Amino acid sequence: MARNSYPVGAHLEGDRLLRQAQSLGADCVQIFLSSPQSWKATPPHPEARGLRDSKRGVYVHAPYLINVCSPRSNVRYGSRKILRQTCEAAATVGARALIVHPGHAEDGIEEGVGRWARTLEMLESPVPVYLENTAGGENAVARRFDALAKLWDAVAGAKTDVEIGFCFDTCHAHAAGEELGDAVERARAITGRLDLLHVNDSRDPPGTGADRHANIGKGTIDPDVLRHMIRAAKAPAVVETPRKPEDLRADIAFVRDALGQA
Repeated sequence: MARNSYPVGAHLEGDRLLRQAQSLGADCVQIFLSSPQSWKATPPHPEARGLRDSKRGVYVHAPYLINVCSPRSNVRYGSRKILRQTCEAAATVGARALIVHPGHAEDGIEEGVGRWARTLEMLESPVPVYLENTAGGENAVARRFDALAKLWDAVAGAKTDVEIGFCFDTCHAHAAGEELGDAVERARAITGRLDLLHVNDSRDPPGTGADRHANIGKGTIDPDVLRHMIRAAKAPAVVETPRKPEDLRADIAFVRDALGQA
């Protein structure tokens, strides 16, 4: 890989993940280790050894149901348990990090971010945990950037040994109604870092809160704005777009072209 370049890959599902990645020319892959809508414990991954030994970077996305900032104790405790189990499972595939949606708190953002700090103080994880900006939801603790700032203050002050990072999603910022022209720069000013970029177009207009990804150039985000965000991020990038192979190849090529790596 050329100096000052960044890995570019895709979120993949199914089997023969490394073969899929090779076919797409992906430098890295992002995967689920269990159903994203399930509370069931993460089972051993059948390709764990190959993924762990591969030179391609592996990222794991946590189940969507995780919501450690919920005021409901059964949701919060269950979320903490699945988060811990998924972190442990991510290590078995050699994951560079676990990406998780921070969730929402029905009783207010301030209460929710406090529960995230408490969660991190209880959590032991062999892999870094990347918090991701989210698309919608009332009292979401990482939807709008003012809420993200409160979340980051809380997690930065948590007494934890877990390495915390930040994942920026272009579609989520669009859905949240944030101005995209300087969104990456404003997010980095809050978090102090940007460890991973999710490059996604959006099927819906801005501000709708709808998390519906589209292939690049087939949605409602200006491609030139996406190019700017890719360049400004200066981070590894993963496309989470609809997974027809020819479309994924085109999306990966778009990111590489924006980075000057084509």
